[in-house]
Amino acid sequence: MNARAKIAEAPPSISTATDRVAGYDWDALAADLSGYGCAVLENLLTPQECRDIAELYPHEEHFRSHIHMARHGFGKGEYRYFRYPLPDLLGDLRTVLYPRLAPIANDWNARMSIAARYPETHAEFLKACHDAGQTRPTPLLLQYVPGDFNCLHQDLYGDLAFPLQVAILLSEPGKDFTGGEFVLTEQRPRMQSRAEVVPLRQGDAVAFAVHNRPVQGGSYRVNLRHGVSRVRSGKRHTVGIIFHDAK
Repeated sequence: MNARAKIAEAPPSISTATDRVAGYDWDALAADLSGYGCAVLENLLTPQECRDIAELYPHEEHFRSHIHMARHGFGKGEYRYFRYPLPDLLGDLRTVLYPRLAPIANDWNARMSIAARYPETHAEFLKACHDAGQTRPTPLLLQYVPGDFNCLHQDLYGDLAFPLQVAILLSEPGKDFTGGEFVLTEQRPRMQSRAEVVPLRQGDAVAFAVHNRPVQGGSYRVNLRHGVSRVRSGKRHTVGIIFHDAK
């Protein structure tokens, strides 16, 4: 049975995804996000779900575009943007993670004196994106082989950008690949930049700030970028859940 058939036959329902996401301590995750710019959701996916998603990579019918990072100066490696409709597993997680993150995003904007506020549901937010001409889906599947890396960057695809996103490691560190650590940097006003290296296991997700976050009660903001260090051996797959759509 191919990967596409397995994903189609065994998608989690919205209620299953909701229950899974509800099992985390969101107060603690919000504190980590506000304190460090990132938070880890351990075991968001099972090993089999990770393998099923990674095995979608060669099936072009799931994707709208294929990017080779080196051609654009993004690093070395490649990724594919999913087309609509998303695989059920990813679409469900995108739907149920958003309302957990939206209150954090709204609190950050209030603390940074940014007027924008985000609606309660992802459907409402996507409608705003589409009304603004941002209609292309942004969830993506990334593939790295030895020597590949992802330069520090921000995933901003239009005027509307949700300030948090989620990446899920699909491969098993130490078995499927070595190296390839997730890295987050903060550019602080009048100070040197700070780096955060986030250790992840297969199935773990990291939620992180896309652009900036408030610090010291919102008296100033720091600018964030994320990337992946050099993969030293094996093959590494990651799926990224970005909540805004692109132009």
